[in-house]
Amino acid sequence: MERETNGTILWLTGWSMPDAVFDRLRLLLPDFRHISVDYSAADSPEEMLCLTETSVRDMLCIEGIACRERVSHGPLLISGWSLGGLLALRLAAKGYADGLVLFGATARFTRSKEEFDRGLADAYVRQMIKGILKDQHAVEANFRKIMFTEQEWETGLAERLPHTGSWTTQSLLAGLQILRSEECLSQLPNIDCPVLLIHGTEDRICPYGAGLELSTQIPQAKLITLTGCGHAPFLGKEVHIADEWRRWWHDHWKK
Repeated sequence: MERETNGTILWLTGWSMPDAVFDRLRLLLPDFRHISVDYSAADSPEEMLCLTETSVRDMLCIEGIACRERVSHGPLLISGWSLGGLLALRLAAKGYADGLVLFGATARFTRSKEEFDRGLADAYVRQMIKGILKDQHAVEANFRKIMFTEQEWETGLAERLPHTGSWTTQSLLAGLQILRSEECLSQLPNIDCPVLLIHGTEDRICPYGAGLELSTQIPQAKLITLTGCGHAPFLGKEVHIADEWRRWWHDHWKK
C-alpha cells in the first residue's frame, strides 16, 4: 500500500526573510505536505525558540495523545535556511526530525578570528543590532546585498526575493540574538537522521566551511555543493534542488 505522501516538511526561513521565499520550491514538491513556522513577530529569542519547538511538538503529539494524522502524512522533515537551519539542527538534536534539508546552514553562526572560514565575527552581529535600532530598513537592505555574488546580482537573482519589512523590529533583534548565542556543534554527532546539506561556495554569511563542518560531523549527512552560489543556494535552482531532494529522500525512506 502506497503512503499518502512522502512526508511532511516543516519550513523554517532565514533571518528577516518572508516564508514566501520557499513558495516555488514547495510547488515543485507536491508529494509532500507543507507546514511553516511563522516567527516574524516573535518578541524575544525565547519566544522564537519556543514557537519552533512547540510547533513540532504539536505536530508529533508529544504529550502521549494518539497522532493518527502523523501516520497518514508519513515522516517529518525539517527544512531550514540560515537562521532556520540553526533552529532545525536544534530540533533534530532533540530527536524531533526524521530528516533534515538545510540551505546555507551552520551549527554556530558567530566564530572566532581563527574560524572566519566558517562564520562571522560577533562584533558584526552586534553592529547589526545597533543598526536596526537606528534604521531597520538599511540593515535589511545591506544584509540582502551581501547575500548574493556579483554575478547573481547581474543576472537579477536578487529580484526573486520577496520584499523586506515582513519582520517586526523585535523579531529581527531576537533572531540576531539567537545567531549570537545558539550553538549546535557539540550535538552534531548525536543527530541520527539523514541530512541533506545544500551550500554555495561563495556564501559570505554562512561560509562554505560551515557546510563542510556539518557534512563531516553529522553521521548521515550528504553535502551538495553549488559552485559560485551565495547565501540563497535554492533561489533560481528550485527544479534541480527538488529533483535532488526527492532522489535523496527516496533513497533513505525506502530503505
